[in-house]
Amino acid sequence: MTTFTLYATTAAVFLILDVIMLTLVMKPLFTRHIGPLLAEPIRIAPAALFYLAYVAGLVYLVSMPALKTGAPLILPALIIGLMAYGTYEFTSWSVMRDWQWQMVVTDVTWGSVLTAFSAWAGVTLTRMIHG
Repeated sequence: MTTFTLYATTAAVFLILDVIMLTLVMKPLFTRHIGPLLAEPIRIAPAALFYLAYVAGLVYLVSMPALKTGAPLILPALIIGLMAYGTYEFTSWSVMRDWQWQMVVTDVTWGSVLTAFSAWAGVTLTRMIHG
């Protein structure tokens, strides 16, 4: 039950905050630079697969060890965010003509902070719920 709570709380925090950021910041930024390339409407299935898998990896690699043994939490989660979002952004910037450094900096910073905060929040909420 603890694992389910950890996954659910981490996923909820991650998704709620990411939807807000995507709506208010990322969509306008990406529209400005690569608008004609964006899918309308967005493809929900690939997005859902990303969120499900990404949060599962975060919980398995960082949050569960932190919850069980007190292993470090913030820095490992931040590094996972840097690696994941950096892989996407720097690869895109390398191979796509209209990709801009503003997109890279904004998304990598956001993904790193979001990942670290979501891991921390998931562990904190799980500890509160399960005492």
